[in-house]
Parts: sequence; structure tokens; C-alpha cells
Amino acid sequence: MSARDTIRRRVLRGLALNRTPGLHFPGNFLDVSFDRVARGGVRLSLDPGPWCADALGETDLAALTMLADLALGASIRAQLSRETRIATVSLALQFTGAPRRGRLQARGAFQGFFAGAAGRLGVSRVSVSGAGGQVCYGTGSFMALLPPKGLTLHPVPLRNRRAPEPRRLKEEELSREERKILARADQALAARGNFIDRFWGGEGVLKNGLHAGNRVGHAQGGILIAMAAKSAAARLSGAWSLGAVTALYISPGEGPTLRATSNVIHQGRLTAVANTYVTGKNGRRVLEVVTAHSALARREEKK
Repeated sequence: MSARDTIRRRVLRGLALNRTPGLHFPGNFLDVSFDRVARGGVRLSLDPGPWCADALGETDLAALTMLADLALGASIRAQLSRETRIATVSLALQFTGAPRRGRLQARGAFQGFFAGAAGRLGVSRVSVSGAGGQVCYGTGSFMALLPPKGLTLHPVPLRNRRAPEPRRLKEEELSREERKILARADQALAARGNFIDRFWGGEGVLKNGLHAGNRVGHAQGGILIAMAAKSAAARLSGAWSLGAVTALYISPGEGPTLRATSNVIHQGRLTAVANTYVTGKNGRRVLEVVTAHSALARREEKK
């Protein structure tokens, strides 16, 4: 089977899984496995494949940040209930430089609710590892919210890799919204570059929709962080690796198109820092991100 056919089949599989309410299409498309979800800790994982590989053959940054975001959120939701809506308030990740290869496993742990807050603001931590060891670790905070008016949220299914395969969908069975996702996948496959980056959005631009949305229809927070980090990296000259990212969520990711704008604050010989903000509906600011980058060693320096 060609890579194109493998990816198209993966999209159809994700659509089949998405017909069970409770998760979002990006999570179903990647087939995030909820290996363990308990009040004492959670473990989520995802397997690599051509559908989520970047230009270097590693799992794309957006898949990693989405996995971390889900593990952080699951740690807090485990203290509440499986259908609870929680919105990301802040998220920070420190990277180790290890490659994003092999099965990625995210371990999350609940750290408590913010004392004295008017709402239920939960705090959690996460560590993500791959075939080469720990890839990143970090923290996040999430506010428990009521669902939007008129929307009923269902419990997260907590599907894992031991679950049976969904019934394979035929293209003629797809709904209008499902056909839009498949058409977007076909466009991404026809374009140059790696599939996942084109499917979820180009450099600094994300077309909002079910293909990149969360459970309430807003742009998924982990995907937005990766878009911001990639936008920042594009502004740097030379070879750099993402060292750390700190994100503050200001408003929901609404609007037909979300855009990232980056400015390099500092670029030295060894380190660089950039500030990125993401805007959505009516130019409203959705996300503010600060990223730190480390200069990659030249080949002659390694010898």
C-alpha cells in the first residue's frame, strides 16, 4: 500500500472513530491511546506513522504538543468527571533535544486545584518520552467550564490500543462535514511538504474546522502551540532547535482562520528567544507564546 493510500485510510479510520462522541477528530485521527487514566496519574501514548511524520521523519511537533496537552488535561479531568469541559489556561514545556521517534508516551500527574480561586483551576504536570528517552516535560493549568449553550458534552471514551477496530467507512457514507475533512486531506497529499503540516495548517496559518478542532469546535490548543513555535522558528536565521515553550491562552480559538505573528526578541550565538501571538475571529488575540531556541552544533564542531 502506498503512503498516500495509508494516509487516506487513516483519515477515514479517524472519521469512523469520531462518530463516537467524547473526543475530537485530531485525537481520533492520531488514535491517541488512553493507556491509564486514574486519579493517581495518567498515561497516554501515540504511535508514529506517515500520517503524522514531519520532514525529518520524526513525529510532528503538533502531534507531540497535542499529546502533552491531552495528558495534562486528563490528569485534571480524572479528578472531576469524564465529560467535564476544561479549558487550557497555561502550558509550558521544556525540551531535552531528544528526537520525537518511536511510540510517544505521556505521563501526567495532578498537582491540585488553585487555592482560593473562584473557579476550579487545576494544575498538572507531564513528561513525554520516545525511543530516544525523555523528549520534554512541563506543566499546565486548566479551568473547568460549563459547555457552550446548547451543546451537550459526552464522556471521553478513553479508548486504548487494545480496543477493537472501528467499522471501516466507505466514502459514499460520509456526511458533508466528513467529506470536507477527506477533501482537505487530499489537498494536503497533493501539495508539497509533509502531510500533517499541510493538513492541520500552513506556516503561521490554520484554517479552523473539525479537522483541527477540540470538543466544542474551537481550534485545539496543542495544535495552536505548535503553529506558534513553527512560526517563531521560521523567523530565525540558521539552524535552531526548540528548547522551551510557554503559552498563555487568552480567548477561544474561534474564527475561520487563525494566524500566528512572531518577533525575534533575541538571537545570539547560542540561544534565541521569540514572542508569538495567535489571533482569530475579528483579530482577537487567542494565544501568546514565548519560545526559547538553542543553536545546533555544526558538523565540524561535533568532530
